[in-house]
Amino acid sequence: MTPLEDVSPSPFWDLETRLSSVLSILAGYIGAAAYTHSAGYFVTFMTGNTERAVLGNFAGDHTLAGGAALLIFSFLLGVFIASLFRRFWWSNHPHGATTLTTFALLGADVVDDILGERGIGLIQIVFVAFGMGALNTSFVKNGEVSIPVSYVTGTLVKFAQGVERHVAGGGNVRDWLGYGVQYASFALGALIGGLVSLVVDGANMLDAALAGSAIVAAYTWWADPRWVHHKPKRRGDGVA
Repeated sequence: MTPLEDVSPSPFWDLETRLSSVLSILAGYIGAAAYTHSAGYFVTFMTGNTERAVLGNFAGDHTLAGGAALLIFSFLLGVFIASLFRRFWWSNHPHGATTLTTFALLGADVVDDILGERGIGLIQIVFVAFGMGALNTSFVKNGEVSIPVSYVTGTLVKFAQGVERHVAGGGNVRDWLGYGVQYASFALGALIGGLVSLVVDGANMLDAALAGSAIVAAYTWWADPRWVHHKPKRRGDGVA
């Protein structure tokens, strides 16, 4: 180690933490918007959709099973398309994944206006699930997602493991604080979405989700100075 070497830890509330918190809030908000004014469809919880897709057939509810399977496919398609765009188009665009999510919500909103339903139907939720899949590609390192913004089960597992390392003396507060902030952000987004659903009816809930996504997309454009300065970075790494 040389005297000039900097071994101090990086700031906790850095760009990645700020953006991951904002996007987790958005994920929770969109998930709440979709759930509260639909037939209880999940757009963030693919584990639940998988169980519905399988167990719905045993319960004789083939419509539920088919709808859940369709949401899983749409979510995966969102991940695939966003990853493809990242590889060939927006490798250094901080707003890329969120912009695709916003367009997916716009599509859901247009379909909702055409159908004129009081609640949010399955077709609209398919668009929302696509957008949620795209949103989960916001943080990529070495070609793989490093922070899945809507996968809170994994976040809680890592949080508990970090707390255990800290308590056992083999770690520190930063082993779990980031995961705690990410989970709390998702929960805050769900709370905001729930509160909004109390004053916004089903016919306008997608409008509220679209507005929130557009605001966050604009924030991701503004917040990341790498987009402004066009700093070179390896393709496929970093924040969307």
